[in-house]
Amino acid sequence: MSKVLIAEDNAVNRELLRELLEARGYTVVEACDGQAALHMIEQTQPDLLLLDIGMPVMDGFGVMRKIRENPRLATLPVLAVTAYAMQGDREKILNSGFNGYLSKPVNARSLAQELDRLLIKQEGPSTSPDQSRESQLDTRTRAAGKGK
Repeated sequence: MSKVLIAEDNAVNRELLRELLEARGYTVVEACDGQAALHMIEQTQPDLLLLDIGMPVMDGFGVMRKIRENPRLATLPVLAVTAYAMQGDREKILNSGFNGYLSKPVNARSLAQELDRLLIKQEGPSTSPDQSRESQLDTRTRAAGKGK
């Protein structure tokens, strides 16, 4: 199964993403800022990066520029997972070299669709997720988005 790096400064968001990914069988590594994300990419060679935009040390746009400038990393699929959800943010993010965009709070089904879309060429047909576990996490995600 594929390895996914989560680059997110909020510990609760990292935990939720980790649980969603592990429920689908992915190996997960984590970074809490942009500079650490670049270091972890070099160290762990993930198959996909879930990248927050608003992070300390180096924001997601800075990380994206460094990735796309590096020939060894230029083809790494990068999915923006961000609270930037105003009109025009999605287009700005996709035009910056990201391969996909998800707004927070993350919907488990949308995440699964993006994972399948971005990793299908590397893995072949995806395995069926544990629907009950994914549904529980999706419910928790929606509740978290309502401030509960």
